[in-house]
Amino acid sequence: MTTRTLITSLALGLTVAMGGLALSQQAKGDKQVMEVVTEKPEEPTQKVVKSEEEWKKELTPEQYRVLRESGTDRAFGQVYKEFKEQGEGTYICVGCNTELFTSEGKFDAHCGWPSFYDPAKNENVKTVPDVSGGMIRTEVRCANCDGHLGHLFEGEGFDTPTDQRYCINGSVLRFVPKKDKADEKAAAADEKAETEKKEK
Repeated sequence: MTTRTLITSLALGLTVAMGGLALSQQAKGDKQVMEVVTEKPEEPTQKVVKSEEEWKKELTPEQYRVLRESGTDRAFGQVYKEFKEQGEGTYICVGCNTELFTSEGKFDAHCGWPSFYDPAKNENVKTVPDVSGGMIRTEVRCANCDGHLGHLFEGEGFDTPTDQRYCINGSVLRFVPKKDKADEKAAAADEKAETEKKEK
């Protein structure tokens, strides 16, 4: 058995275990989805601090459970299927709109969760040691709102530019599809027409 085969087998074993844990933590049915927005919202210019009540009002119960309570998406669930089908675009934090990852850094690790080999901007994510669940792991958090995103794994031997796998919960990401030039021209024309209308 090669080292890569062994690592893949171990990763799949962990995926099954974590998937079972995630299923036990959520209600029946796959309520986890990845939000899609057509326009990229403005990023925060400083740390985002809110009360738990404010977070509960702004997030769905699933988003709150994962982002604020360090929960886990269901492995191989709807959100993972959506991720695999998405084209070019940007992934931002559902809690504060911070840019976290782009489609350029995504890859299919066949682990059941969205995977990236590098963040869009290193300063927008932070890592902290995680010893929960009887394992030693590296947790990935949003640097601006301190929300739980997932975990970072290294040395798995994937054929990517870095030997890293940011294993991220898709329910705490918003996907902003990349606009093609025709869309951008149409949006600019609409904006110009709206401005001219207001000036009359």
